[in-house]
Amino acid sequence: MHNKFYISLKTFAKNMKDKTIDYILRATWQSVARMYNDEASKYEGSMAIGFALLSIDKEDGTPSTYISNRMGMEATSLTRTLKTLEEKGLIIRKKNPDDGRGVLIYLTELGKEKRELSRNTVIKFNETIKDNIPQEKLNTFMDVAETINELINEKKIF
Repeated sequence: MHNKFYISLKTFAKNMKDKTIDYILRATWQSVARMYNDEASKYEGSMAIGFALLSIDKEDGTPSTYISNRMGMEATSLTRTLKTLEEKGLIIRKKNPDDGRGVLIYLTELGKEKRELSRNTVIKFNETIKDNIPQEKLNTFMDVAETINELINEKKIF
């Protein structure tokens, strides 16, 4: 992690004291996304590809509509991601036998391998955070994030 884009957590925290809440959320997510993209690039992937693979059931396939909902993506963005996954040989599409209008997305063997890499990356991130932040602070963080989401979803801000 000697990349010039990464800054120490202490410097980050010090610089965040006078920032707005939305700035802190945005800057933190950008750091997380950059970290995931840097790691995924080692395997010719991206964060979007990794999250898409994690959203697909390993054995039973997954409707594409479920993937977009789970990832919080617009349908057009998901279409591009699925096309990339298909071109890389990570997924195949099959008609849904229960609904002829729908399509199920299945992982190929290579897709299952890449999904496992993505899973391990997410687990490592979470374990590292849990090893470095006391559980009480993590609980507070989760509570705050949940409240922010509720305020937004219930349109209590705008």
